[in-house]
Amino acid sequence: MLISAVIFLFKSQYRLPGSEPLPKGLVANTSDLQMQPLWGRRKKVNSTTSLFTAAVGIKQKETVDKMVRKFLSSDFSVMLFHYDGVVDEWKELEWAESVVHVSAINQTKWWFAKRFLHPDIVTEYSYIFVWDEDLGVDNFDPDRYLSIVKDEGLEISQPALDSTKSEVHHKITARWCNSTVHRRAKPSKKHRCDSTSDYPPCTGYKLHTNLL
Repeated sequence: MLISAVIFLFKSQYRLPGSEPLPKGLVANTSDLQMQPLWGRRKKVNSTTSLFTAAVGIKQKETVDKMVRKFLSSDFSVMLFHYDGVVDEWKELEWAESVVHVSAINQTKWWFAKRFLHPDIVTEYSYIFVWDEDLGVDNFDPDRYLSIVKDEGLEISQPALDSTKSEVHHKITARWCNSTVHRRAKPSKKHRCDSTSDYPPCTGYKLHTNLL
């Protein structure tokens, strides 16, 4: 019994090659999607950095190009989910190598988000946009939008749509011209929404902020 105990103690103190602790500072609890060079010191991520993501297909290339340009100009990190498997045809755009590309055939934005927007990654970002690929951004200002979100103290929100320029599927997503934010849909006989409604599509857990 004593011999066995001594052997066990000896084995517990012996480390196999490659099992040594990693150098201090090499392992971190969180990370992010910011591009880094293969050499040199890692750049510190600004605490106000935000992330823009969208599931995209090559047929919406022109619209997505406008989106990405606008968000990159506002210092966002960008991650594109390619649901049609086409990635190479995006390389001709000047920002193609500045964003993260993930490809999986016939998957939805929530399939991508669940698998690639891990809490240990996105916790580094102040705000995360998960958008559809067909949203127009001609009248959208990311910085102005975030300033409203901060002023209103919103944790989750959605830009409202101009019903004269966009197809509106749910009344709650339609823009109110006399309001900065709204949570309920305006009364409608078609949708049976009134001031006491507390269920979709008349209201929801999101606050819909108008496109500016």
